[in-house]
Amino acid sequence: MESLTSRMKAVQSPIIPVVGELIKNSPGTISLGQGVVSYSPPQSAIEFLTKFLAEPANNLYQAVEGIPPLLVALTGKLSAFNGIEINEENCIVVTAGSNMAFMNAILAITSPGDEIILNTPYYFNHEMAIAMAGCRAVLVETDENYQLRPDAIAQAITPKTRAIVTISPNNPTGVVYSETALHQVNQICRTHGVYHISDEAYEYFTYNGVKHVSPGAFASSSEYTISLYSLSKAYGFASWRIGYMVIPKHLLVAVKKVQDTILICPPVVSQYAALGALQAKDDYLHSNIGAIAQVRKLVLESLNRLQSLCTITPANGAFYFFLKVHTQMDAFELVKRLIQEHKIAVIPGSTFGMDKGCYLRVAYGALQKETAKEGIDRLVQGLKIIIRS
Repeated sequence: MESLTSRMKAVQSPIIPVVGELIKNSPGTISLGQGVVSYSPPQSAIEFLTKFLAEPANNLYQAVEGIPPLLVALTGKLSAFNGIEINEENCIVVTAGSNMAFMNAILAITSPGDEIILNTPYYFNHEMAIAMAGCRAVLVETDENYQLRPDAIAQAITPKTRAIVTISPNNPTGVVYSETALHQVNQICRTHGVYHISDEAYEYFTYNGVKHVSPGAFASSSEYTISLYSLSKAYGFASWRIGYMVIPKHLLVAVKKVQDTILICPPVVSQYAALGALQAKDDYLHSNIGAIAQVRKLVLESLNRLQSLCTITPANGAFYFFLKVHTQMDAFELVKRLIQEHKIAVIPGSTFGMDKGCYLRVAYGALQKETAKEGIDRLVQGLKIIIRS
């Protein structure tokens, strides 16, 4: 029987539940681990639930790709914010979160043994999905500031390459890729006949005047660009599980096969809530992301006290900082000690593919300013004690 589980043996265990168990066993721990926000969905999302309940047919299965009113609303959002026009070459598919959108894409464009290029540090669920599909993640290192290296990406392409993945704003580093770099990668995909999978779950989370760029808006990119989005972050929607993808029209049949098999249709009640969320006034996002920006400033000021012990790379997006700790200690061992001895939780960089050196992802989106200050002070103090001991 053991041989029957061989496919999943190649897949790393999700780190969030592992760290969650350590937190559970150390009561009072403040978590700078999971990438969620502290605020709730807008009131307009809750109000739209009555519209769902008022229609008895909503208890039945709905369209595989999403309910028409939500598709219309997303079409408007993509045009206004991302510069992506939905036309005869592309289309929208609503998914149960952007993780599912990524899995849909991988299963739709690959066969077992194919290769997908990931930039390191990668998002661990991407690497896991590629392994589950029986494909191989080809890893390309980013530069010292975690920015893309288009030349290295181009050199990693082989006849088995099916896609290049970019995440901007980035998880786990928080960096935002430049329009120039994203355009170079997009053109590499076009030249080599592979897909550009652009994960944009943190599209609204940019700071210091930095603007988000969607590769799907580049001229003539619709036929090979797959764009992934999520309501989980910006709209406090994590457990509602609603995301969406913009795909080339020629992939729709394949994506619908995957989605119908795994999900049948995205949860209709959550789609109504999503439709309501998209009606929220602009100040909902501005005020909530503005509050995170204030937490970010506080966190960065505190982290700068670790300059002698860590390399802290500038990051103008998402709600993460990715620290390189100047130690030979194993990253997961360091995380365990921080939780057990100092009651502060972060995520080890090894789960993001960073095995050479000790790295930590610090997430600050879920905390109010007061808790964030206490948490980051614990982290600073804990690292000083552990690394210097």
